[in-house]
Amino acid sequence: MAEVYHTTWPNGLTLLVEEMPEVRTAALSIWVPAGHVYDPPQRLGTANVLSELIMRGAGPRDSRRLLLDLDALGVDHGETAGSFHMSFRAGTIADNLIPALRIFADIVRRPHLPEKEFPAVKELALGELDSLEDEPREKLLVELARHYYPPPLGNDHRGEREHIESLTLEEVRQFYQQTFRPQGTIISVAGRVNWSEIRAVVEELFADWTNAAEPTWQLGPEPEHRAHLTRPTQQTQIGVAYASVPFGQDDHYAARAAVAVLSGGMSSRLFTEVREKRGLCYAVWASYHSFKDRASVFCYAGTTAERAQETLEVLLAELRRLPEGVSADEVQRVQAGLKSALIMHQESASARAASIASDWYFLGRVRSLDEIQHEIDTLTPQRIVEHLRHYPPRNFTIVTLGPKPLHIPEDLAN
Repeated sequence: MAEVYHTTWPNGLTLLVEEMPEVRTAALSIWVPAGHVYDPPQRLGTANVLSELIMRGAGPRDSRRLLLDLDALGVDHGETAGSFHMSFRAGTIADNLIPALRIFADIVRRPHLPEKEFPAVKELALGELDSLEDEPREKLLVELARHYYPPPLGNDHRGEREHIESLTLEEVRQFYQQTFRPQGTIISVAGRVNWSEIRAVVEELFADWTNAAEPTWQLGPEPEHRAHLTRPTQQTQIGVAYASVPFGQDDHYAARAAVAVLSGGMSSRLFTEVREKRGLCYAVWASYHSFKDRASVFCYAGTTAERAQETLEVLLAELRRLPEGVSADEVQRVQAGLKSALIMHQESASARAASIASDWYFLGRVRSLDEIQHEIDTLTPQRIVEHLRHYPPRNFTIVTLGPKPLHIPEDLAN
């Protein structure tokens, strides 16, 4: 892996650049510490509304000209209000990256946040919430997060309908002023670029950016860890969550490997035991999620109402059985999957830009390819089982959505 260059300016903004001369593209990620955890408690969804409104004109460009200029540069881009950051991503041919970077500097530092666009943006945000009601799996996962993590960590980025309906343009502009700041902002660039040239441009565009006072947020009370959402459907959605170790801790790769044993393809345990052997459900999987100080495994199963109770019991039994042992074949399969993902990340400028930003945020450094490869190569059944004995799947948060509640077998759930 090529060297990752970095610099942090006195205002707290960090630039990371990885030169990839073998590719013809370049990509950037900008992480601004303005995520939805900073939403005012009575205005949940503010960050999400801002993530759309901020693209409606910036610097010398109105809304239409901004999008036309990005299109003219061939920029594939997206904006997301995550938990702690509002992130901007952009990928294009290498020669167009710096012009794109100049546009995104205007978006981040000089957005218009125009009054005439605000009603349409609010309607889009309300439409997102409406569409959630038509997606039972997504609705289930939103509620699972809400019942696993305390607020605001468990809040959905889409917010609440009544909050968005009451949201004013002045409140959105105030949120921007309070959260957008260089301290903690990460700009990462990867692709066929030159470190010195990128650094000079970023210094020109961002070094004079001044800080506002750091916004605060407060962790709310622990939620109820059992819930059922009654819906008159023929299907039942099942969500189960439990604690894991955060990204960057010594056990992190063993934790990820354990999840991959459960849900790493068609030969994984959940797919084999719950779906294939018993035919209990049409979809089943597990995924790993991490904040800096806590992490979780989320599991999902979609099934018919008639088979939902059995599906839940078999799912919980498989989770509880995991610490009993992992086979060498399972570890080899997990290692192959992790290595394949690693290779594909190394060959994609967009993936690298996102990856080095993530490493810097979580670890304060960027991992080398050798370090990641070593962690994968040293995975063994014993190492994974040792991790699972220290952090066994237990004390489950369980949320269901369907025509009737399910019986929670406490001997399996605790």
